Amino acid sequence: MIVAFTGHRPNKLPGGYKLPNPTYIHVCKSLDKVLTDLKPEKAISGMALGIDQWAASICIKLGIPLIAAIPFVGQEKTWPESSQRIYNNLLSKAAEVVIVSDGEYSALKMQRRNEFMCDQCDILIAIYNGDKSGGTYNCIEYAKSIGKQVIIIDPRP
Repeated sequence: MIVAFTGHRPNKLPGGYKLPNPTYIHVCKSLDKVLTDLKPEKAISGMALGIDQWAASICIKLGIPLIAAIPFVGQEKTWPESSQRIYNNLLSKAAEVVIVSDGEYSALKMQRRNEFMCDQCDILIAIYNGDKSGGTYNCIEYAKSIGKQVIIIDPRP
């Protein structure tokens, strides 16, 4: 079984970018439990700030081989230096790194990355606050449209 993750960036979560915070602790404990129960063979993360990286860290901690699905080379180049260090550290521990699209940033490439993850996984784990707009919502809807199981975790502690 292969799982993939989708979820919000820190600015859409209670607590924001300052870690640790109650949302981060709740989400990480929830992900740890779900992954321990499911025992996936592999996990796919899109490696964006927030949920993607939190999930990647949990997978590495649990020894689940991580596939880093990068939407395009340089997704991290506009992030703060500390965030770039964390990103590169996670990439160095990934079992595989897949660059989904060539070229620079575009919103379409983020959606392509989400579709790639959904196409490859058996179960999508979504850290989702119910907002019916944005990439997390679109990823969940795509997964459902292709018949994937979706596990939703409310990010609010």
